[in-house]
Amino acid sequence: MMKKELVPLALGGLAIGTTEFVMMGLLPDIANGMGISIPIAGHLISAYALGVVVGAPILVALSAKFQAKYILITLMLMFTIFNFLSTISPDYYTLMLSRFLSGLPHGAFFGVGTVVASKLVKEGKSAQAIASMFTGLTVAIVAMVPLVTYLGHNLDWRYAFAIVSLLGVITIVSLYKYLPMQEPLRTVTFKEELEFFKTIKAWHILLIVSIGFGGLFAWFSYIAPLMIHISNFSANSVSYLMIIAGLGMFTGNIIGGKLADKKDPIKVSIVLLFLMVIALILVFFLSENKIISIILTFICGALAMSISSPINMIMLTNAKKSQMLGAAFIQSAFNVANSLGALFGGIPLLLGFSYNYASLVGALMALFGLLLCILFLKRYQH
Repeated sequence: MMKKELVPLALGGLAIGTTEFVMMGLLPDIANGMGISIPIAGHLISAYALGVVVGAPILVALSAKFQAKYILITLMLMFTIFNFLSTISPDYYTLMLSRFLSGLPHGAFFGVGTVVASKLVKEGKSAQAIASMFTGLTVAIVAMVPLVTYLGHNLDWRYAFAIVSLLGVITIVSLYKYLPMQEPLRTVTFKEELEFFKTIKAWHILLIVSIGFGGLFAWFSYIAPLMIHISNFSANSVSYLMIIAGLGMFTGNIIGGKLADKKDPIKVSIVLLFLMVIALILVFFLSENKIISIILTFICGALAMSISSPINMIMLTNAKKSQMLGAAFIQSAFNVANSLGALFGGIPLLLGFSYNYASLVGALMALFGLLLCILFLKRYQH
């Protein structure tokens, strides 16, 4: 049972997860509504990701000396206002700006929330508390995104962002009512906080996320054409298959949190990335079988999300004086992984290879992340 103090953080994850992933399903509707092509509409996804990368460190730097509760409320207020701007955007360029602005508080909210969640529970339960916050993200993928996509497709795509704005309001009320007051999270100056990010160790951790986790996105970015053209599912089945991937992520998120509390997070990450390499190779070879394809969709989703808590714990453990900034940078790295996975996964497709080759690229990226984890273990943990 989730502690009530963690519920506001999970609600924030639900709202953020919904606005991030609903774009994929609504691209044709937005393109049609705005009178633009689908590839041009796809830039709206990139604009959001860029907002996350830019906003995470900047907003954390500006806000860290304040009370954590009020930081989170302010970030969610920004999130709500900018998503509502998407609802009323009159043209493509205004919508592009609103998507960029909507992404700004994303990484900062999860960055601050990660540290807050770890301090709300007793020692030895931090990773599970962090996983509780990301439960909202997985619930968004399983339930909220399909629902909001359906409403946006059948009514108007603008309703999707109106619902996200409503979720933002609910989160703000929940934060105010249930999140306890804590001491300011920064105990050092911002200059001192930045010291950790002048080390190779810090960028080693971020590179593990950017490359290793990118293996997931090389597979996930092209899951729809993979299922349609390789596994021979109908286009109407894709939304149900996405729910299966989401259920895997929900399960993996819980398992990853428990493992990271019981075992060394870097060793947990090594095992999970090794399993991800194997799973993505199996996707490459066995996706023509529908039953196996469904099973692998669940497994890949589970392995992908299970890495989230261990990676966050690695950063929190090593960035002693800059935990909040470190957690925010992790969110930026996840979005870099999203971009790199989609970019590298698309290369064999541009060269004329079939859609299962994207998962082979994903396996290579996950393998590189695995090697980086092993190097980190040998170099920094004897």
